Amino acid sequence: MPTGSPAVRRSATLLTLVAALCALLLGGAGTAFGHAALSGSDPADGSVLKQDPKHVTLTFTESVSFPDEALRVLSPQNERVNPRPAQHVDGKENTARVELSGKLPRGTYTVAWRVVSADGHPISGAFVFSIGEPSATTAVVATGSPDDTAVGRLHSAFRYVAYGGLALLVGAAAFVLLCWPAAGAHRPVRRLLWAGWLALAASTVVLLLLRGPYETAGQVSSVFDPAQLGRTVTGRPGGALIARLVLLAVAALALRRVALRFPGPDGGPQPQDFGAPVRRTGVLLAVALAVTWAAVEHASAGVQVVLAMPVAVLHLLAMGVWLGGLLTLLLLLRRRGPGSQEIPAAAIGRFSKLAFRAVVVLVGTGVYQSWRQVGSWEALSTTAYGKILVVKLAAVVLVLWAASFSRRWTARLLHESLSSARQALSVPAPDRVPAARTVGAPTSSGASHLDGVSAVPAGEEVRDETGPPVPEAAGHRRSLRRTVAVEAVLGVLVLAITTLLTGTQPSRAAGEKISAASAEEPRVKVVTVPFDMGKANHRGTVQITLTPGQVGENTVEAVVFTADGGLAVVPELRLTLTQDALGIGPLDAKLKNQKGFWAAYDLRLPMQGEWTMNITVRTTDIDQVTVRETVRITPVSGS
Repeated sequence: MPTGSPAVRRSATLLTLVAALCALLLGGAGTAFGHAALSGSDPADGSVLKQDPKHVTLTFTESVSFPDEALRVLSPQNERVNPRPAQHVDGKENTARVELSGKLPRGTYTVAWRVVSADGHPISGAFVFSIGEPSATTAVVATGSPDDTAVGRLHSAFRYVAYGGLALLVGAAAFVLLCWPAAGAHRPVRRLLWAGWLALAASTVVLLLLRGPYETAGQVSSVFDPAQLGRTVTGRPGGALIARLVLLAVAALALRRVALRFPGPDGGPQPQDFGAPVRRTGVLLAVALAVTWAAVEHASAGVQVVLAMPVAVLHLLAMGVWLGGLLTLLLLLRRRGPGSQEIPAAAIGRFSKLAFRAVVVLVGTGVYQSWRQVGSWEALSTTAYGKILVVKLAAVVLVLWAASFSRRWTARLLHESLSSARQALSVPAPDRVPAARTVGAPTSSGASHLDGVSAVPAGEEVRDETGPPVPEAAGHRRSLRRTVAVEAVLGVLVLAITTLLTGTQPSRAAGEKISAASAEEPRVKVVTVPFDMGKANHRGTVQITLTPGQVGENTVEAVVFTADGGLAVVPELRLTLTQDALGIGPLDAKLKNQKGFWAAYDLRLPMQGEWTMNITVRTTDIDQVTVRETVRITPVSGS
């Protein structure tokens, strides 16, 4: 059926309306950024408290959910000191708080956290604070990537299988419903449809079982834990997976019913056209399946959620129609041998138009999603999401290049088929009889006669497009088969990159994390250290200023004050820094006298964390003292 028919236009309108409705129902997640990031904590990372805190509170850049073990506060002896699970603070969905035990020993405490972003992706981390003074030992926790575990790797693999299953199911169904109904009678196409259904159904079941241990960093052996399954099915990601299984059950019934329309054996199909109700049902099922992704991934959390949801749905459907349709076309082009029914050139032309429109939708929705998740040109080269997106864009360009060759061979095949049909119908005959079908009516192969042809010579068979092709047409089909194969391989690569992108923190979220960290961490570290040599007029303070107080090159300025607050002039001031935990140092700052203060402008610190400053103050040729203080060096902003 031509893709521009009223029925298809009504289906497209229905698809857009349903996607918009789903966005309104499921997309009210607020203006947060996909993948949460820790924006602040109380106590702050690296702080030293004089009094025991009553709570530990974390604040994130977006709303988060968490299991019972989301927050753990560990003492210097690696003992847990928060007896109860975390709760939101005053109903704020972007916070998590745990209450601490009564009396806490002195030393350094470790806070380990693992929460689930609004887009369904778990994130984790850890930080430390001290009570009284830092201790020599602290608790050790794992803070690696949630995806860098056995469960995480399995989860990522089956997400890719799910995307592939969706593409096969939607693409093959669209090809049968919109391009060539007779394709539904071919066993390979039926197998492709059921392969997509099985891949999607099986991966959904596995993802449902893995969801619990994926969120809690559990073991693979815990997938059948009833408590975890209970929490999974009541959460939004689990609810989306359950809904997907229900939709797949309905899709299985629809596939079975459609299969009954083709009772003939393969090689002798009984093709029938599909009515508008069947197409509408297929569109609604495809839209609903796509919503089960959009509702729990990047589109559900971020700026412009109401617009992002239908865009994500259209992006997924266009991907399925194009990639799954390509694989279906490739399968049909490879059918050769006695009794095999070749795909008509008209059907190839219809799919070419459909695929072109799908690619246009893919590019348009992809541009919007890229802007929404990246946010700036700079982020393309400075964030992991941006770099992966650049690779995807390069792959898409290659796909479009291959598609241009496919469209060229399709046009030649259509032209050759048209010329052959005209030659067959132009043979003179003594009398002519009306054709059995009206102009444009479907033939036994699901194709249509040429416009303007209403009669055929008497006693002659109508030359169908499914008849033996002329040599030129056979050559065009071989060339088309090769270019479609290249296009399909590149499409699978794009799908793999897309799956990787959906599990990567968007650049906007990374930028929000950096901004929050910059707001929390001062750009200048100022440390004031008192000294006392035990003699009159030999006591005071040293003020050390580190700019920016981060890993890499720093500026150091030091000023000595007398006991009454006045400026003091000393003959020598020396500063060295060590990081005892890693055995780094001492690093000499090589301070130079600047006539009133001491300074160094090229101190390079190679590692973040707690550094010990050793400050030696000499007031006379024989009087000097060394004092110590710690300073926390932070990572470079943006890293």
